[in-house]
Amino acid sequence: MKQNYTQLDLIRFIYKETSAAETMDISEALSKDPLLSEEYEELFEGYRLLPKAKFSPKPSTLNTILGYSEQIALNPMH
Repeated sequence: MKQNYTQLDLIRFIYKETSAAETMDISEALSKDPLLSEEYEELFEGYRLLPKAKFSPKPSTLNTILGYSEQIALNPMH
């Protein structure tokens, strides 16, 4: 049975948000369908060009969170 994959399916595949079965099915479809493969390559190129997000809280934010956590651990009733 031939599955019609959407751009959303391909994006989920790129971001590794597909199940193992979906990943295998999409990989097989990409190897057999040149149009799907072309669309995937275009989407992947866009993904590759996006800046990678990095989340690094300020040290003061970490200290505030750790201080709060310590207070809760020492006084669990409050």
